[in-house]
Amino acid sequence: MWFCVSQFKEEARRGFAGLEEPMAGLLAMLEGSGDWKGKGHSLGYCIVTELQLWMKEHPAAQQSGITLKKLQARVLSILAQCPANLLDPLISIYQLHTADRNYLLGHVSHLYHRGDYKEAAVLSIKLKLQPDQDVEKMCTPLLLQDKTNLVEDYVGDYPELQSKLLQILDTWCEPGFNIRDITSQYQGLSGYKPEKFNRKMLSKLVFRLLDRFNADPALCPNVVNQRHLRTLNYLFYKRFVEKTMTQENWTDHVQSTVGENRWLQGHLMQLLMRYCDLKTAARWAQRCNLPKEMLPYRVAEELQKLQERERARGWRRRSWMGSGDHHEERKKEDYYQLPIPRANIHFLETWEETQQCWEKVLRPGQVVGIDMEWKPSFGMVGKPRVSLLQLALHDEVFLLDLPRLLEQAVTEAEKEKLPHFIQRLYSDAAITKLGYGMSGDLSSLAATWSALKDTDKQAQGVVDLLTIDKQLQKGSIDWKKGGRKVDVVSPEQSDEDRGCRQPEKGLSLLVQHVLGKPLDKTEQLSNWEKRPLREEQILYAASDAYCLLEIYEKLCKDPESFGLSSDLTGSLVGKSSMKPRAKKQLNKQEVLSPSGQQCEGHQKKTSCPAAPISPKEFSVVCDNMLQGLGRYLRCLGVDVQMLENEDDHRKAAEIARQEGRVILTSGLPYQTLRSQVAEGRCFSVNSSEKAKEQAVQVLKHFNVQVSLADIFSRCQVGRGGLELRCSLAGSRTAAWVLRSVCCLAPKISA
Repeated sequence: MWFCVSQFKEEARRGFAGLEEPMAGLLAMLEGSGDWKGKGHSLGYCIVTELQLWMKEHPAAQQSGITLKKLQARVLSILAQCPANLLDPLISIYQLHTADRNYLLGHVSHLYHRGDYKEAAVLSIKLKLQPDQDVEKMCTPLLLQDKTNLVEDYVGDYPELQSKLLQILDTWCEPGFNIRDITSQYQGLSGYKPEKFNRKMLSKLVFRLLDRFNADPALCPNVVNQRHLRTLNYLFYKRFVEKTMTQENWTDHVQSTVGENRWLQGHLMQLLMRYCDLKTAARWAQRCNLPKEMLPYRVAEELQKLQERERARGWRRRSWMGSGDHHEERKKEDYYQLPIPRANIHFLETWEETQQCWEKVLRPGQVVGIDMEWKPSFGMVGKPRVSLLQLALHDEVFLLDLPRLLEQAVTEAEKEKLPHFIQRLYSDAAITKLGYGMSGDLSSLAATWSALKDTDKQAQGVVDLLTIDKQLQKGSIDWKKGGRKVDVVSPEQSDEDRGCRQPEKGLSLLVQHVLGKPLDKTEQLSNWEKRPLREEQILYAASDAYCLLEIYEKLCKDPESFGLSSDLTGSLVGKSSMKPRAKKQLNKQEVLSPSGQQCEGHQKKTSCPAAPISPKEFSVVCDNMLQGLGRYLRCLGVDVQMLENEDDHRKAAEIARQEGRVILTSGLPYQTLRSQVAEGRCFSVNSSEKAKEQAVQVLKHFNVQVSLADIFSRCQVGRGGLELRCSLAGSRTAAWVLRSVCCLAPKISA
């Protein structure tokens, strides 16, 4: 096979050398053939890239002057039709970056007015024409067609265009702006998706662009104000409906959200009128120093009374925060409580204090509960930076004040201390690390220190209890319904208190089911950057990390009572469960031959492999989301039947039963289909991978061995009976498979 490729290259180079004008010859070939227009590495693509290399080695063959200009004019008409992978080679061969800029702009304008908006934008990006174009004109039709990635690429290298685009999008989000004024200009636009062109979508796009380009949010006042208003509504819901936020936390977040913004302060008054009494609204009006003309009449009247009372008493600062309510005083017996004394919770804010902590945490065989806290962003720009790192051991908890420690780090060596410790902790397989949703925590750590961006890949000895929680919920109806007997609400609690309690979720629900009582999450949305931390915050942070130790200990002691396998400890310790992928399903499926006969000894830890078979002996039916895999396997000689797009998934089971085929499917349909066929006759493929990698999964699982003689051994494809043309020169599919098999064969044999 490699001999064929090298022979092709030699023939192509001899052909180039024999042509008087290779550049003109290439254009003649492209203009006279349609092979190069499809996706993938076509024959035309191979010739173009080979000529590009040959031209670099033979600069004398390069054209110039009038001849080059004529060739450039011809290649421009081809660029609008060619796939993306041909653009760069053709631009390089015909030196389009040296062409007359006005001529190039005119050609792009012609494409645009013809309705080829995507092609016009792609060509503009390749030729770097954006500074001379109208960003609103170029990007609007792309946004209407939901081509936001192309819009991002269009402005990607130009900060000035990024600012202009953000300002345009923000204008479209202005209250009272009619988006139809934009869409009406593009009536009949192909690919127009009106359901995706609305303020919500535009707002998300603006924040994504602000984050990606690190732009100033002040460019987008309308979008930012609307996001802050949603945050205000959320805070009022958490405080007055769910009743899961303390007065102090709520006040702190409201103040930071509203700031000095008069528009937001006006909306704050409306929300206070809706959820609180007039006195509370008047105190907030006083704190914000709002002019009376901005206030509702009743609030202005109450504010005047308040000021008169204060003048009569003389100024005496009072706690205007509100008197609180009976929901603030949560009874300790209703929630999980730390089983260690307060003296064993250590708040560390100097490097000297951390030394003893690190020595204890890094001992081999240690089990560590890990959690992190950061200030809630409420959907604003930027990734959260970790403010507090909690490390729980059997008899004590360490809380590391990261902002304070970073302030004290002056030299480079000091700045590397903490990231180095965290890397050592996560990469040491001898230390068991417990977490809940660790991938999110590590993502925030990476945003805090770029040196930690690969920590998730290096992690060993990690147990993510979120994964265990999902297994528990999946395997037990009682668990989902809260069927385990737990003591959640004390008998003396009032009916009103009972009514305001919200269903537990996340880690709190897991703690409730395993340990009997939920976590008190009222401090979850605290401002974790504000110092000093309150006592309630310190206890909450310590509990979040320590409860992981107790959950893990109880699950390992008696896993069967929770519906888990008896070898829970052995199956978890030392294995990273940071990001479980669909590939893990391969471990759960027993290895069977295509005939459906189970291997003997399948109850042992490792199943005995099925006898190797050839593709001709292997028959499958592919679900309609795996047509790419089906075509790939067919080219390798497998007997493949594929569902049409409109077919119901259950049709695969009918075909499998009637024709003795194995079902290849993915995702949710797997659970349904596997119950309709014999054991081992349904296989779940990882849908996030490409067809080639999926084929590796299937062939390895069923021990199918492919030889070169099997490739294209089937000349009919599926139900349509369409002929598969197998000539190397004329078939893109042939070239694709031949290239891929070179990579595929070693993986299968491995």
